Amino acid sequence: MPMPASEIERLIREALPDATVTIDDLRGDGDHYAAHVISASFKGKTRVQQHQMVYQALKGRMGNELHAMALQTSAPE
Repeated sequence: MPMPASEIERLIREALPDATVTIDDLRGDGDHYAAHVISASFKGKTRVQQHQMVYQALKGRMGNELHAMALQTSAPE
């Protein structure tokens, strides 16, 4: 079952309340997304650590309800 973009955004914002989150449905099928997440929580973290924080926010849904997500993360400038 596809996962709506609004649910992805909600989960990320719950875990990273200060985050600016942009979600794009790449194919219009609810299975392939691109996400850009900016959060002060990422400051001093490697890109891998930042991505792990987002995947943790998704609470195991990555690879299940959420098939594919291109992820860009950064700390605010």
